[in-house]
Amino acid sequence: MTTNFAKPILGSSLPHGFRKLRLELAREPGHPDGDGRVSYILIAPLDADFHLDLETWRSHREASRVVRQRPGESDNSGHLIRTQNGAWAFHYDAQGGKPDETGYRFADEKFAVGEYVSIVENGKPHVYKVVSAERL
Repeated sequence: MTTNFAKPILGSSLPHGFRKLRLELAREPGHPDGDGRVSYILIAPLDADFHLDLETWRSHREASRVVRQRPGESDNSGHLIRTQNGAWAFHYDAQGGKPDETGYRFADEKFAVGEYVSIVENGKPHVYKVVSAERL
């Protein structure tokens, strides 16, 4: 996994709720079995119910990161952000030029292993399965 972050994350300096999540593409047209190579690695704070924790995120924005992985492409590094309208999104600031990707109803979604979440990529929603959620 290639990353281009200015500051390394020191897991011991983060609150207990931070998790390293792996999201893999779920079953959809063109991918009848899903595709584990189409994935996101997300470092984010979760509350006790596995929802994104807005208050913890506010105080640890730099540590809330994402890496977009696609076969045959370089990894894209970015941050978990809140848009002006309050939606959660992935902002690819490390390499620039990549448009933000928005989480569909991320504020309501559970990020527990086995759950499904949707991400809008280039205007089209795709469903991802949470396949791991490790404490940092």
